[in-house]
Amino acid sequence: MDPALKQLVIEWLRIDEDEASRNEISELMQQSNTIELEKRLRPRIAFGTAGLRARMEAGFARMNCVTVIQASQGLAEYLLATEKNAKKRGVVIGYDARHNSGKFAKLAAAAFASKGIKVLWYEVTVHTPLVPFGVNAVGAAAGIMVTASHNPAHDNGYKVYWSNGCQIIPPHDAGIAACIAQNLEPLSWDTEMVDNSLMIEASIDLVKADYLRAVIAVTRVHFDLPPPSDFRFVYTPMHGVGLPYMRGVVDNLGLGECMAVVGEQADPDPDFPTVKFPNPEEKGALDLAIETADNGGLDLILASDPDADRLSVAEKRQDDSWHQFTGNQLGILLASHIYENYPSDSDERPQSRLAMLASTVSSRMLSSMAAAEGFHFAETLTGFKWLGNVALDLESQGYDVRFAFEEAIGYMIPGVVHDKDAVSAAATFLTAYRCWKMQGFTAWTKLQRLYEIYGFFEDANTYLVSPSPAVTNEVFKHIRGLKHVHHHPTHLSRRKILRWRDLTEGFDSGTKDHVPDLPIDESSQMITVDLEGDVRFTARGSGTEPKIKLYIECKGKSSDEAKQGAQMVLDDLLREWFRPEKFGLKLPG
Repeated sequence: MDPALKQLVIEWLRIDEDEASRNEISELMQQSNTIELEKRLRPRIAFGTAGLRARMEAGFARMNCVTVIQASQGLAEYLLATEKNAKKRGVVIGYDARHNSGKFAKLAAAAFASKGIKVLWYEVTVHTPLVPFGVNAVGAAAGIMVTASHNPAHDNGYKVYWSNGCQIIPPHDAGIAACIAQNLEPLSWDTEMVDNSLMIEASIDLVKADYLRAVIAVTRVHFDLPPPSDFRFVYTPMHGVGLPYMRGVVDNLGLGECMAVVGEQADPDPDFPTVKFPNPEEKGALDLAIETADNGGLDLILASDPDADRLSVAEKRQDDSWHQFTGNQLGILLASHIYENYPSDSDERPQSRLAMLASTVSSRMLSSMAAAEGFHFAETLTGFKWLGNVALDLESQGYDVRFAFEEAIGYMIPGVVHDKDAVSAAATFLTAYRCWKMQGFTAWTKLQRLYEIYGFFEDANTYLVSPSPAVTNEVFKHIRGLKHVHHHPTHLSRRKILRWRDLTEGFDSGTKDHVPDLPIDESSQMITVDLEGDVRFTARGSGTEPKIKLYIECKGKSSDEAKQGAQMVLDDLLREWFRPEKFGLKLPG
């Protein structure tokens, strides 16, 4: 065995006090299974802007008690060095219903308490947005949520929020990672500290009621109107933790009698037994919800993912077919409602102060709406860490930021949290739906009306599974090396390239100095291209999966024209640029 690998085994067995994970490594050692030991022990699980996320197994490369303790100790030291009064302000810690989430959260709490930092402890499972809400509500130095969102059942994660209630962005990720590397010796394995330490304070009752009040406050437009007599809908928490929070909101909205719950998916179950993949976007994930709706004669479905930060909506159309709204479509519907009812609380707020945001991989339709109606639009990098932090920057400039979204069914209502939140998004949607019904619209017909006003936007999004990060880099190098002038190709098939923005190499043909307006990251691949025919596409390497993601959107005079344009560009990209057969890339399915 490689001496370095053997030393890692010895180190693991020395510091791991969890019997199950100690036995995993011990048995692999006895079996001389160096291939599996290599996978488990190196490289060390990397701490990034998304925190930690990996399969739950023994080893420094996985999610387990050791890596959670080490991450917590490093984060604690970083907070002590960077945040004023961190010990007194404390950290908020929550967890979902996944396997080991409660255990990991207790170990994290013990690590912070051991460093003298107060812990505001959520003693029951919570949905992820309650952690950033709590950070702001109590003025904490940071927040930690133990969750892997909609990942498979064998995964878990460790998500970090900064003192501003947003997910961390650089340079905090690198600073925390460095502190983790300097604090690897576990100080405490005492999970009972959450019950007997004066440093750890049960806090769910301090925060939950305030959260529900905040959600109701931002949905108060037409709040006092009775729901239509035939208004009922189905909700599924997808075996997750969303139901208590969703129920609290709909009861306060006067819609408690209107909600039917998918019984088989109502209670938390970390094995997610009724779905292949616990993500509402996945094919088949809403089958039970559709069955429940059909059996009850209902025509509307809302679904959240297991940690209830993402929302999906489906509606039955007049031909009895079900339409599941894409993240872009639902984002535009919510944005239109917020715009049409702004200002809701004061006639003194000029419309130009209203601001809404979307990430660069999301639909351009919100930008078109903003240009037509006169409110401010901002584009950000991918992820709610950027949407949240940019929203705070805009608020500091005097803008009234009311909404942000991303195509992966994530929606942010800043009056509640500066992160995606299925519950506040659902409350906003239900309020909007009641308004649309009174105006003679369904969600689907309202969307068609918006297309008629702002143009038809259709996408052809997909992904390519890459054999390795090295291959992903090779693919992007190949694309940059095609016929080019000034750092980029000039055409894709017959379409002229109108703008080329490369956030890896830091070049933007659309700016005066050719420097991108968005942050540059040499460690990740991301190119955005505007083409003739009103098409934009973004290609990026996923930071969490072995995938190259393609986001392609076309604007047309009809839905069919836009769909055809987007599909043609996808076909051209696969044939001319990405060439799956050459690079060993695989399309989904």
